[in-house]
Amino acid sequence: MKKGLKKNIGFLHLWLGLGSGLIVFIAALTGSILVFEKEIDKAVNPEYYNVATIGTSKKTIDYCTDILQKQYAIKKITRIYTFNDPSRTMQILAKDSDKKAQFFSFDPYTGKVLATTPQESRFFVIVLSLHRQLLLGETGEIIMGTSCLIFAFMLISGIILWWPKKIKNLKQRLTVKWNASFKRVNWDFHSTFGFYSFIILLVISLTGLSFAFNWFQDGVYFLADGTTKKPSAKVENPTKTDPKLNTTAFYQSIYNKADSIFPYKGNIQIRMPVDTINSILVLKENIEKTIPNQSSAAYFDKYTTEEIEARPYESFSTGDKIKRLNYPIHTGSIYGLTTKIIAFLVALFAATLPITGLLIWLGKKKKGTKK
Repeated sequence: MKKGLKKNIGFLHLWLGLGSGLIVFIAALTGSILVFEKEIDKAVNPEYYNVATIGTSKKTIDYCTDILQKQYAIKKITRIYTFNDPSRTMQILAKDSDKKAQFFSFDPYTGKVLATTPQESRFFVIVLSLHRQLLLGETGEIIMGTSCLIFAFMLISGIILWWPKKIKNLKQRLTVKWNASFKRVNWDFHSTFGFYSFIILLVISLTGLSFAFNWFQDGVYFLADGTTKKPSAKVENPTKTDPKLNTTAFYQSIYNKADSIFPYKGNIQIRMPVDTINSILVLKENIEKTIPNQSSAAYFDKYTTEEIEARPYESFSTGDKIKRLNYPIHTGSIYGLTTKIIAFLVALFAATLPITGLLIWLGKKKKGTKK
């Protein structure tokens, strides 16, 4: 590589790193926490995850939603989470009379509310908002997405800068000289571990771009399916007026139908439409599969509970399947605990890169001042 080109790459690596360093630090640190979100939250708030005693039969979902409407002034059910594990609670996300989102945990065997909290005050909801949007909404999402794009460039340019001019010097670049000066150890730590974590960090940053930018996700669909047109996640409701259906078994009816449509063991999530046009979406995750997030979808009439359409996971396009894998790859949960630990350690290391990079720059600046 020509010396001038490498110098220009080094210039961009330096100043883009200094400009985005704080954002990268926040993203990496919050990302490392989110890797073990379920494990941490379950340990701190067990009442949201497990029942004290496993009963012989469960209450209907409508029994539980009726309690919310009568005792907690709930006006709208948003999402219902049920789990195949008999020790798990049922979780319901709903809006109260002030249109504030409330998160509830139910004992499905007794119908008792075990815990409740405003959705926006949940610790990991705040951490996720910080990770994706810096708690700044759409503006923060653009800033974080741009920083993620810069970070991907930083990784590639870092490899170019790390690559030795001569192969005989390769061994030296692959080790940290721990008994050297702090300045040398800092440089070795930044560059050597940056090389070892390059592929994983690049995958994490690229999957992060799918959450931040529609154009990037469109590109993935185009490469996978030859088109940027994504399968619709919504289906319009055929019935336009409420026929005053008996609601005593409304949600339970939808649950039972979805469970029979996809006859495998799975966790079922009922998503109510946020508008007056679309139907109810039910997702059933196949927990018999090794790789998570393989969910089939079914759509139901929000007035009559009749099935409108069923979409087995196997019928999804390649692009849609890649999209479903985006989250477990990004969080490291794709192969369980092993990949989670790797993702956690790599994310923690990524949080040190802006710091060690700043120290490298300050060291060079100090050296230049002395000269």
